[in-house]
This record gives sequence, structure tokens and C-alpha cells, in this order.
Amino acid sequence: MSKKLLAGVMAGLGIVVMLFASCSYKLSLNGASIPPGLKTIDIEFFENNAQLVVPTLSQSFTEALKNRIRTTTNLSIVRGEANATMSGAITSYTIAPVSIQATTGGAPPIAGASRLTISVKVKYTYEADKKLSFDETFTRYADYKGDIASQEQALIADINKQLTEDIFNRAFANW
Repeated sequence: MSKKLLAGVMAGLGIVVMLFASCSYKLSLNGASIPPGLKTIDIEFFENNAQLVVPTLSQSFTEALKNRIRTTTNLSIVRGEANATMSGAITSYTIAPVSIQATTGGAPPIAGASRLTISVKVKYTYEADKKLSFDETFTRYADYKGDIASQEQALIADINKQLTEDIFNRAFANW
């Protein structure tokens, strides 16, 4: 290899290294890409505006979202003035049959399985970079058999986990 070619390759590599060193996003092992200026976030209480209201749903969802951010980022969750804000509401909580079970003796058919669906409208605002802000609805569901009463809290916890994962990925895994 000639000295000129070697010098050109080394100069090119040096430029590439300097460009990547100046990138301004912090990467973590959980897939999050947090801008370096984002240190604090205000996660407001998500009210339950669904027609069918479960009294503990607002609290359990809000805490699940805070916990997801607290355990997977270095962001400080604060009240009031913050670098970013996440707010919204639970907009839908529905239970619907997904399969019908035949009956005998002229009795009406019954649900063989049902689906619990929860929708949450989320507004994420990051003032330093408006392109990262969003206002979207996230929906997840879980199917179950039998009576909802004995399974409802476990189903809600499962759906909350899915919803908070989706919201986290939308807000912080933008790559």
C-alpha cells in the first residue's frame, strides 16, 4: 500500500470517528435513545375517561408507566417543570366476546372466550426537540376464558405492561 493511500484511509477513518463522537444521543442496553439534554420527565396522572370504569385502573397504569421509565432509564421523574412531559387519559376499557360457544336445548349461545381491551391516549412533549413529541392512542388487549372478576387484576397488569412498553418504545426508542 502506498503512503498516500494509507494516509487517505487514516484521514477518512479519523473523520468518521470524529463524526460519531459528536453524535448527541445516549444509547443504553434497553434500546432507549435518550437525548443528552433530557434529564427530567413529568408523568402526569392518567385519568380514566372510559365508559366502563375500574376504580384502580388510573393509579395502576400511571404507576406502571412511571416504573417502566424509572427502571430502564436514568431520567428523574419530577412534578411540575421538567425537560419532557407525558400526560393523557385512559379512553377505552371494553370487554367483548371473541368466540361463541354453542349450547343445547335452545339456550342462547355464550361466549367461549372474551377480550379485555384498554386504550390510552398519550401526549409526550419534549420542548428541546419537537420532532420527538407525539400525541397518539395506544391499544392493547388480552383474551381470557371464564369470569372476568377472578382474572381482571392480572389481565390489567398484563395489558398495562404491554401498553407501557409500547409508549416507552415510541418515546425513547426512536431508531
